[in-house]
Formats: sequence, C-alpha cells, structure tokens
Amino acid sequence: HRAPVVTHMVWYRVGAADEPPGRSGMAHFLEHMMFKGTPTVPPGDFSRRVAALGGNDNAFTGQDYTAYFESIARDNLETVMAMEADRMRNLAPPEADFSSELQVVIEERRERTENDPRAYFTEQMRAALFPNHPYANPVVGWFHEVDALSWQNAQDFYNDWYAPNNAILVVSGDMTLDELKPLAKKTYGWIAPREVPERHWTAVPPLLSNPVLTLRDPSIRQPVWLRMIRVPSAVQNRDDARALEVLANIMDGGAATRLYKLLVVDQKIATGIGLSYDPDSRGDAVLTIQATPAPGVEIKALEQAIDETFQGLISGGVTDQELREAKDRMKDAAVYARDSLAGPAMVIGRALAVGETLDDVETWPDQIEAVTVDQVRDVATRFLNPDDNGKRPYVTGYLLPEGGKTQP
Repeated sequence: HRAPVVTHMVWYRVGAADEPPGRSGMAHFLEHMMFKGTPTVPPGDFSRRVAALGGNDNAFTGQDYTAYFESIARDNLETVMAMEADRMRNLAPPEADFSSELQVVIEERRERTENDPRAYFTEQMRAALFPNHPYANPVVGWFHEVDALSWQNAQDFYNDWYAPNNAILVVSGDMTLDELKPLAKKTYGWIAPREVPERHWTAVPPLLSNPVLTLRDPSIRQPVWLRMIRVPSAVQNRDDARALEVLANIMDGGAATRLYKLLVVDQKIATGIGLSYDPDSRGDAVLTIQATPAPGVEIKALEQAIDETFQGLISGGVTDQELREAKDRMKDAAVYARDSLAGPAMVIGRALAVGETLDDVETWPDQIEAVTVDQVRDVATRFLNPDDNGKRPYVTGYLLPEGGKTQP
C-alpha cells in the first residue's frame, strides 16, 4: 500500500501443451490475436488505452498457461478489468489482421529460434526429453505448423478454452479483497461459464536410453555443455520438488556454492556453470545443467568432472551448513519477491494455473525449512546419478563451433 498502483492479471489454464496435434504455436498465436480487437476496442487500442492511463501491459504463454497483465494506477483498475473481460468474451479481429499477425509470429520464431543456435538446440533437446508428450513441442510452435495455422484454428481454440471458469484473476498492490470482489463481479460476472475440454495428454513412456545431441554452428565461439533431466514437479510430488529446489540452490546459489567453487574456482575447468529447476509445471518438470569449458579444456573432460561432482554429492551428501545457507538464501529471496508490485501476482498466478493451491504458496517457506539433508541426498541419488537415472532419462547436448577441434 506504499503507492496507489496495482498489477492486474488474468491467467487462463491453457497453454501450448493443450494444442491439437499438428497445430503447435496455437496458444501463443492466440495470445497475439487477443490484442487485435473487439467490437468496442479496435485493433491495437488495448495497449494504447492502457498506456494513455499511465500503465503498461503485456502477455506471455507457457506450456500450461497463458497470462495477460496490466500495471496501472488503482483508480484505473476497473477500466482495465472491463477491457480484459471484454476480450475474454468478444474477441473479433478483422480478417486482414490474421495474416499480418501470423507473419509477426513467424518472424518472432525466425528471430528468436531459427537464428539463435542456443535456442534452437535447447528446443531440440526438450523434444528428445519428452517423446510422445505435448511438452516436446515448443511454445512458439514448429515453423511449418505455425505457417499453416488458420484464423478458424485460433477461433476454435479461443472458444474452447477462454472462459471465466478456466481463468484465474489475481490483483496485487494497493488493493484489498473487500474492494476487489465487487469490481470482479461487476466486470467479469456477466460472462457465462462454458464447458471446457478435458485434457487427454499422452504419457511419456519409460525410457532406458540417454540421448546425446550435437550441434555445430559458425556463430558459436565457445562450446557449451548441456544436460536436461526429467524430474517431478510440485504438483506431482511436493516433497521431491522442495528437496530439488534446495538441492539446486546448494549446487548453484552463488559463487561460493558447490558447482561454481569446485569447477570454476578450484579446478578451473569451466568458466561458467549453472543448475536450474522450476517446479511449476502440470506435468514433469525439468532440471537443467549448463556449463562452458575453460580455454583448452575438452568438453568431454568437463562433462566427466561434472559427473564426478554429482557422484561425490550422492556418496557424501550435503553438509548441515550448506543446507542452512541454501534455506536462508531462498527465504530471503522470497521476502524480496513479495516486496514488489507484480511479483506476488506472478508467483501466485503461476502456481494456481498449474494446479497448486494458495496454501502451497503461502506455506512455501515452511516447506523449504522442513527439507532435510537426507531428502536432498535422496533426490540427488534418484535424479542426478549419471550412472543410474531409473526411468527418467536425461538428454546431454554439445553445442560446438563449426569446424572446431573440440570433439563431443
């Protein structure tokens, strides 16, 4: 309540993973089309009106959700809520805008993926990690499938999924629930609920192989080693997810944590290394490790050193001090995240959109505090062991300079 501003978000519980086969990129394309007008808001006017009120707006699409948001003075909240409710029900872009916006999306795909070997390579690795599952498809869509989309395809997707009973309203900032509820009823209450499709995702089969991908590109100057590991999300297994979050922070929570200290500072075998894990997913989540070898170091030697680091973690576990420091860093970061305008809306909206509860969000610090040394070692043993990954395979990737001497 320090400033009279709010962030208003609408999260639809539908994303790229819900697209019909052969129509990848549909959710992201529809996100673009949502700015192309209704009978009362002409194409392009949505953002112009928000800007004229001194605010800003945007949207984004993920595998499990699509979200739209505006940060605005609280006195103008009802105005943007009414505009958002309008396009929830009355999207009607001119036919000519379909073709032009499709080209915008195609150019976005070309610029961000086709012309970026790192992005293209990551996309290929994810496809190998999720065979027979919608998560194998990129959010932006495969180029040839995006190029074949029609407005009827997008309209059908909109009619199927964009309904108030499939949406979550989150407002953070200078606002109370007593103030918000009447506005929500006034602006969104007139929209009738609609039946939305049931999800029938295909399952990722148990795999015993570990795919290895290699890409050489002339724009790559420094080799990059990547590994993606399929692990549980918080929806699938909350205890494993919290232990994995703590493990990720122990291994890569700053310059003094284990991976950086061992491989960059002590052994000087890498110039950079990172480990990341995001638990907010309706299906399997992904743990990603990325490293850059130091000059003169073969990428296979770096890979071996990383594997040995994980083997040492599994055999020796983590210390009480490492656990304590990781928990403190994570809880400190959570405090700072709450002390922002959009941060709480982002955290809560994403969690609810994938199937977590508000209680999961509010008790997250307590859940992190409850993680034990044994739990961290257990998830490391089950998911990071390079010699035994069970039925959740990892994909290893080598991104290399074209014609370079470094061999995978």
